Amino acid sequence: MDWTTQTATAREWFETLRDRICAEFEAIEREAGSGAAFDYIAWDRETDDGSDGGGGVRGAMKGKVFEKVGVNVSTVTGAFAPQFAATINGASEDAPEFTATGISLVAHMANPHVPAVHMNTRFLTTQTAWFGGGADLNPPIPYREDTDRFHARLRAACSGHNPQYYERFSKWADDYFYIPHRDEHRGVGGIFYDHLECRDEAEFERHFAFTRDVGEAFLDAFPAIVRQRMEQDWTPADKARQLEWRGRYVEFNLVYDRGTLFGLKTGGNIDAILMSLPPEVTWS
Repeated sequence: MDWTTQTATAREWFETLRDRICAEFEAIEREAGSGAAFDYIAWDRETDDGSDGGGGVRGAMKGKVFEKVGVNVSTVTGAFAPQFAATINGASEDAPEFTATGISLVAHMANPHVPAVHMNTRFLTTQTAWFGGGADLNPPIPYREDTDRFHARLRAACSGHNPQYYERFSKWADDYFYIPHRDEHRGVGGIFYDHLECRDEAEFERHFAFTRDVGEAFLDAFPAIVRQRMEQDWTPADKARQLEWRGRYVEFNLVYDRGTLFGLKTGGNIDAILMSLPPEVTWS
């Protein structure tokens, strides 16, 4: 099946979601008395043979509330290297071609009481096609109320599509966002899903609807948490805890994260790939 039309449809949604998220984050900066705004940088993917490999737009903002936030959308095509192709669903050494479109977001916050956050959803085609993604909360100073709010909104998004999704995908997040060499999780979880395969138009529509609802859940839950915590007083000890916890985030993303590896192995934009890294971090 030719997934060109579906890829374009998914891309349009990811771009619309990016615009809405960026507008909401800028509104929060205005509420805090900041004029910070996103800068948008377009990039083209370089390919070995000089063919069109697609590209994307990297949106970045540094403000009073958002110490560093990146919201990236990309649509890329090409071929995996043989060894890497063997690790990708539906790809092989004989058929390494792929198309991928998606949105990726990471926010590191100025106030240690406001959690960092990650959200990513994507549609990828090889010899098959599937959706994947999720969102997870990464507080240096966890609050049960914030964790419950975030998970409740994701649970609602899941339950509208499959009563087993939340239990399955929240466990997947716990298993995935784990740092083996630290024997600890990088945050308080969320959901993670992958390989929701689309064998026909009906499956595409069903999984696309779920992926849209994940984006809506994020847009509903996270800004509310930011607004509740962004004016909270913090101490030097709180800041030190935040900087140390960011080190865990760095370790996971550089050692274990599939998205980072995918971007680096497919000739992605380096700045966009590594936008997940915090602006300041410490290791004890």
